Amino acid sequence: MFSLDELSFRYEPYPIGLACPLFPEDLYRELVATYPPVEQFERSRIGVKYVLSDRVRRSGYFQFLRATPAWQDFYRWVISDAFIVHLLDALAARGLELPYRQRAPVPRYLRHLAFGLLGRPDHRGSLRSRFEFSMLPADGGSVIPHTDAPGKVITLVLSMAGEGEWDTGIGGGTDVNVPKRAELIFNRMNDKAGFDDVAVVHTFPFVPNQAVVFLRTYNSWHSVRPMKAAGSALMRRTVTINVLEA
Repeated sequence: MFSLDELSFRYEPYPIGLACPLFPEDLYRELVATYPPVEQFERSRIGVKYVLSDRVRRSGYFQFLRATPAWQDFYRWVISDAFIVHLLDALAARGLELPYRQRAPVPRYLRHLAFGLLGRPDHRGSLRSRFEFSMLPADGGSVIPHTDAPGKVITLVLSMAGEGEWDTGIGGGTDVNVPKRAELIFNRMNDKAGFDDVAVVHTFPFVPNQAVVFLRTYNSWHSVRPMKAAGSALMRRTVTINVLEA
């Protein structure tokens, strides 16, 4: 449903990059126009953030997907093996080959069984994927610095902003962070930090029809700083795709 042909990376302090444009324009406009309303979301504990997912407001999430053909097609694509293969191939082509090989569930089980009988580990496991709808209010919304949960492998943050809807002066960009204290660098277990605990080394501005793509590492610190549109009802709308160990 979308292309990673334009994906390019910076490799320090961890691999993080940008794909833009992402969707064909007509499909992108349809997805933006049918994005779920704020009333269906729940406020998250990580920063000032609202979420609708297969874990948060689960029944409403699947009800929305069933009622919205474009998003239902998107869901089917994201959870498919074809999507994961597409993503792994795009990363490998940019020097980021990962120790995973996507396999259908039954052959995957038989392979693990065979390796177990031979007394050898299967070092090339499989992945699974999911996505959530996320919103941050332009009036003070934020995501505090963190590195993502240990089970995550790849994250894609897709912008869902309409034409002329967002002024980058408000903020809303994804910040690449480096801790100011050495003891914070290794963060395998995803402890959180304050904004004053990290330095911003790069920001990917929030613009339409793009994906920020990064690998989860021990130092993949990222955040969204509090936004500055006091009194505004505008929302920074995104879709976050997580690729996890199966």
